[in-house]
Amino acid sequence: MSPLIRDEANQTYWRSLEQLAATPEYQELAAKEFPAGDEVNWTESSRRRFLQLVGASVALAGASSCYWQKETIAPFNDRPEGRVPGQARHFATSMELGGWGTGLVVTSYDGRPTKVEGNPEHPASAGATSIYAQAATLELYDPDRSRAVGRIADGAAQASSWKEFDRWAENRFTNLAGNGAELAVIAEATSSPSMARLRARFAKRFPKAAWATWEAVGRSAETAGCELAFGQSLRPLYHFENALAVLCLDDDPLLDHPNALRHARGFASRRKPEGEMSRIYAAESRFSSTGAAADHRLPLRSEQIEAFLLDLEAVLAAEHGLSLPDPASGGNLSGESVREFLKAAAEDLAGHRGGGLITVGAGQPARVHARAHRLNQLLGNAGRTVEYLPAESSDPIAELGAVTEGLNAGRYKTVVVIGGNPVYDAPADFGFAEAYAKAEERVHLSLYRNETSEASTWQLPRTHFLESWGDCLGWDGTITLRQPLIDPLWGGRGELELMARMVEAVELEGRGIVRKTHDVDDSAWRTLLHDGLKKDSRPAAVQVRAGKLDPPALASGQTKGHAGNGELELCFHADSTLYDGRFANSGWLQELPDPLTTMVWDNAVLIGVGTAEELGVENATLVDLEVNGRSMTVPAYVMPGQAPGSLALALGYGRTVAGHVGGLVSDDVAPVGFDIYPLRNSADPYRVSGVTVTPTGTPFELAMMQDHHQIDTIGQEGRDARLDQVVREADLAEYKQHPDFAQHMVHHPPQESLWPERTYEEGRKWGMNIDLNQCIGCNACTIACQSENNISVVGKDQVLVGREMQWIRIDRYFKGGTDNPEVVNQPMACQHCEMAPCEQVCPVAATTHSSEGLNDMIYNRCVGTRYCSNNCPFKVRRFNYFNLNEDLKGPDNEVRWMAKNPEVTVRFRGVMEKCSFCVQRIAAVKHDARVADREVGGDEVVTACQQVCPTEAIVFGDLNDPNSRVAQLQKSGRAYEMLSELNLKTRTRYMARVRNPHPRLAAAAAAAAPAAHAEEEVHHG
Repeated sequence: MSPLIRDEANQTYWRSLEQLAATPEYQELAAKEFPAGDEVNWTESSRRRFLQLVGASVALAGASSCYWQKETIAPFNDRPEGRVPGQARHFATSMELGGWGTGLVVTSYDGRPTKVEGNPEHPASAGATSIYAQAATLELYDPDRSRAVGRIADGAAQASSWKEFDRWAENRFTNLAGNGAELAVIAEATSSPSMARLRARFAKRFPKAAWATWEAVGRSAETAGCELAFGQSLRPLYHFENALAVLCLDDDPLLDHPNALRHARGFASRRKPEGEMSRIYAAESRFSSTGAAADHRLPLRSEQIEAFLLDLEAVLAAEHGLSLPDPASGGNLSGESVREFLKAAAEDLAGHRGGGLITVGAGQPARVHARAHRLNQLLGNAGRTVEYLPAESSDPIAELGAVTEGLNAGRYKTVVVIGGNPVYDAPADFGFAEAYAKAEERVHLSLYRNETSEASTWQLPRTHFLESWGDCLGWDGTITLRQPLIDPLWGGRGELELMARMVEAVELEGRGIVRKTHDVDDSAWRTLLHDGLKKDSRPAAVQVRAGKLDPPALASGQTKGHAGNGELELCFHADSTLYDGRFANSGWLQELPDPLTTMVWDNAVLIGVGTAEELGVENATLVDLEVNGRSMTVPAYVMPGQAPGSLALALGYGRTVAGHVGGLVSDDVAPVGFDIYPLRNSADPYRVSGVTVTPTGTPFELAMMQDHHQIDTIGQEGRDARLDQVVREADLAEYKQHPDFAQHMVHHPPQESLWPERTYEEGRKWGMNIDLNQCIGCNACTIACQSENNISVVGKDQVLVGREMQWIRIDRYFKGGTDNPEVVNQPMACQHCEMAPCEQVCPVAATTHSSEGLNDMIYNRCVGTRYCSNNCPFKVRRFNYFNLNEDLKGPDNEVRWMAKNPEVTVRFRGVMEKCSFCVQRIAAVKHDARVADREVGGDEVVTACQQVCPTEAIVFGDLNDPNSRVAQLQKSGRAYEMLSELNLKTRTRYMARVRNPHPRLAAAAAAAAPAAHAEEEVHHG
């Protein structure tokens, strides 16, 4: 690793360790105006790699059996009532992930769903969506989805049909011996009331059958913790909007929780310095989005979180009079920084009784959750910042372990796997693949042909959630409906339909099954489908009372201050984009940057800067990991802020059977990333101790985006775009004294333009406002823009040379020392400059200014000179090097456009692309206003990035309407124009970041830091 060139106390912003160390590679990258790279002809290289790339980019559809037949584009003889050809329609539905649902509204054109948004009436989404929901349309039209029933008999694979399977199933399930004693079912987690009803029938028909609910990642420890703390199975429902003091322990509630969208909305409502602002503490091993948004963050090994909680109890009892049911002995963690952090957090939690909140991550054991739940109740938070709802207790590890044991013992002759992929993601010590092979008949219902499908005797194609009927519960218990928007493309069936046949239900189709479950009249049924949820169906909260907990038995590593090689911990977590691996074949998600590492198309072991130096590990090199007799070689990523002695690895990569994008393995195509599941064990699936790391020194190319498209180059044409001007922030005390501090951080003489300036006294003047205080860097805006605007995926090789095509990116900046830096996230798209430098240099007027102030692109004029990109100081233009939308040829070419938004031009090779402020949405609203003979409202147009944002950090509207939200926000003292010294008059304004540090910790940090540099001082007018 190159030596750092700056003192750790220096408060300058930096993008990466390479920039901080000024490595030759970084300097070469920063000096280049355009990315390098060979002009690859993908069709003449590896055909499989070409299919991988194009499959990720355009989501081609594939078989002649496809529902979308060519003749359906002919005019209707009898047009359905209410259907206007070419006009978008919107339907409420839902998506279930990990057993919990989120309400959605899906846009459909002539029976073809194209865009997913959040249901504003659903409590779990409030109109926002996750990246997984945004990528759903690409998954729906994926040609690699399972298309037909497959059968393996006598060791030979053969084509089959649903008719043959139904005949086999009727005979098999009718003749099961011993009331189902030879039958086992392994199913994904679900909260579906319809599935619960069918499971009750299943239990009656097969009373001795085994049922295991399996999820590789889940939150069962929360419910188990409630049982320990309160004596009953409960589920915590957090209300961040009511919390003024929040402590997150090894948790990322803003990103990886089933209710993360709601958490983020509540969090953002309390992060406005103009009102009463919350204070966030985070103690964690791996840098999370919540940790990045926190006012104070403590890097701490995951195994030390329990000791931290014990110390917190002791401080609350000794210094703040908290009465505990049992004596508080403390965990006795060492270190001045830990003690000061503990005291500050305890003071805030005790000072905001009823307004505090403690959360614990899914990877912590139940006993740690129990202590946090109990503290929430003792501090008066229960019923205000957290409610407890009834929940069913489950232990996925124990349930899958019992089935595996039965398979090894020969008890189960027939196994039905509903969704999931246990052959790939079961704990390694179970040896599930070997046990599964011992069953005579193995049935797998799945969306893709995956590793479990390959090991099964029946492979059944499953319908996508946009093709099937169903229901589920939101995290708060709200009953949520799911309705199809298109007939099954590949003739699949849903999980309810499979279960109905197993239990001999009268209703065999999804609609009838769901309708019977909810048992309502026609009017109520139509209301349910229209709303997408059953209003007022949330269960009542349960009153809880804290009791005694068993005394902890802390291991030496939980209190030890330093962990050396051979004592390191390795923590596993769901990947920020691929989840547990089920989304590995989505090119949009593969190429979506991780919020902190900005890595794409790979996973790597995260190692802290100090730990890497001790181990001799360099960034982007291979290392050998060894633990519990198992070893693996993976790339290393040296991560600022990673806790000392702790390593982290993302799950979900290294798929061998997942499709052309995520898991096609052959002689010329390697797996995407590394399969980490072989290192997991059932005793603690989220953490393993005693890890040994051996550096190999072998370089490994990791595709990371943090150093791409830089706007902080110094000296370019005399410009000095320093990051302390691009990102502006202060603490709350300073903001209270100088609310307009952001506008006085840059001073320049009066500016005059060489070009005539336009005026917008009449008509519309579009603009955008982005609040850095509310952005959590979740990248939802990036994938929403990709889905809305038909943006291509380019693949890892092209990302490595900086040729990604995303129109909006999240610039992640570190500030401070490498051991525990602060983080600022800044969404960056075209600023739509009034005096746009790109327009001044385009030789063919391909980029022009509209009458409403938009910087437009006319694609058929563009000749690819790239002068505009050269002259753009924000580096937000993307050049289309490859004809990814046209190069694929084949008999199914006419249906591969089904994932495309018909309102947006599909670009061809050799043109410049960029953010258009969703001009197609502006045009649609203007059209509706003309038809209704009214004016367009100042807040009526909603861009894709604005609509998806869970924190409402992005606001768009008409600046000429003084009552619009964007006009009001741009008048705020926190609003500032980026690079205002260039006289560009951008239409996008940023709201400066304001932190709310604890006075004691802020004073300690100020005392430890050297005097501020002159160029970093804030000048106030």
